[in-house]
Amino acid sequence: MKLDEKFVITINRELGSGGRTIGEKLAQQLGVPFYHKALIQGLKEKYQLTTEEIERLKGQKHNWWADFKRSLKMMPSYAAPQVISSKDAIPDFLITDDIFHSETEILKGIVAEESCVIAGRSGFFVFRDHPNHLSILIQAKKDYRISRLVEKRGISREEAEQIINEVDEGRENYVKKYTGSSRYDTRNYDIVLNADQHSEDEIVDILMRYIKKS
Repeated sequence: MKLDEKFVITINRELGSGGRTIGEKLAQQLGVPFYHKALIQGLKEKYQLTTEEIERLKGQKHNWWADFKRSLKMMPSYAAPQVISSKDAIPDFLITDDIFHSETEILKGIVAEESCVIAGRSGFFVFRDHPNHLSILIQAKKDYRISRLVEKRGISREEAEQIINEVDEGRENYVKKYTGSSRYDTRNYDIVLNADQHSEDEIVDILMRYIKKS
């Protein structure tokens, strides 16, 4: 991957693996923005970025996202990246075709303008043909994920396991529906790491070494 050119790093992760935090830290190390499900959905909802509106913007300007982003910065209500919190994000099993396609266009607009790290949103599929793309999967053993959720959310192990099972099923169905592949198919990724074997900072260090050598 060439760091002196526009690049995109996509991170798919299992709930409770720490993948989102790893993505944030990796973006900080690289000095680029970090985008995740809640932010993309928040931008879409707050600024009515439907598929039709995005097509209109694209018709006016080739790099519609650059113009849109500049216009946001002039608005008093602009609040990136805290548009909505992750707990308010639409569950994957409720995503419609229009939401998927509009979010995909938002992501493509972002990547056309700037280098970034993106968590989830089937990034491995959306940017599969991007010439400067690194695809990562962060996994962890079930017990590790449960323990992490218990600690972070203050819930019982039974509740944590139920949430993980529901989210796993929802995300897998989402990925299969819109990509025709499984999110567990390692052929979709350049790197697959088990988070329970390393700390978040250690994983970021591993990724940074890989990126600099590739």
